[in-house]
Amino acid sequence: MCNEHRRLVALGRIPEDWSQTRIPLLFPEGLPNLAPLESIRITDPTVIIRASREQPGAAELVQRRWSWPAPNGKPVFNFRSDGRDFASGRCLIVADGFYEYTARASEGARKGARKDRWLFTKRGEDWFGIAGLWRATAEVGEACTMLTTAPGKDVAPYHGRQIVVLERDDWATWLDPGVPAQDLLRPSPPGTFDVMLTNSA
Repeated sequence: MCNEHRRLVALGRIPEDWSQTRIPLLFPEGLPNLAPLESIRITDPTVIIRASREQPGAAELVQRRWSWPAPNGKPVFNFRSDGRDFASGRCLIVADGFYEYTARASEGARKGARKDRWLFTKRGEDWFGIAGLWRATAEVGEACTMLTTAPGKDVAPYHGRQIVVLERDDWATWLDPGVPAQDLLRPSPPGTFDVMLTNSA
């Protein structure tokens, strides 16, 4: 499962690209200070875009914690989308890369073995939107999670699931709760991602 992502994109680029949706983008909590981050991990704040709660027909950009606690206390940072329809709480999680880990061949399968870290970036795009959900919790306030699906051909050699990376034409559609979620939550087609070994883990 994806437990680490990256965001290097400058703040100014996000509303510029979002403008293609023709949906106004608001900053109800002010412009965030978005320092470039090579690694955003579970429980870190991340950037989401969701339907505005104050202005119908608009969207808003805010920062929220990645993951909320499950009843057993473990963080819910990925959420299976298979067969589910999400009538509320939809959001886009802003990223320009995500990481997956595989066993390092030289280490074998022993416990504590080091792993290879692979960076996935979207071919031809500076950043992308991951299909997500947000919810308010008593424990940590508002938080978000990433939706997962079966892996596309780019991801399958590295993991048995993949996060749902939406095409730009689907950004606005995903934020519309009237659109069936299963129309949009699908594996990425072959050639979507460039994959690079980082081996910093």
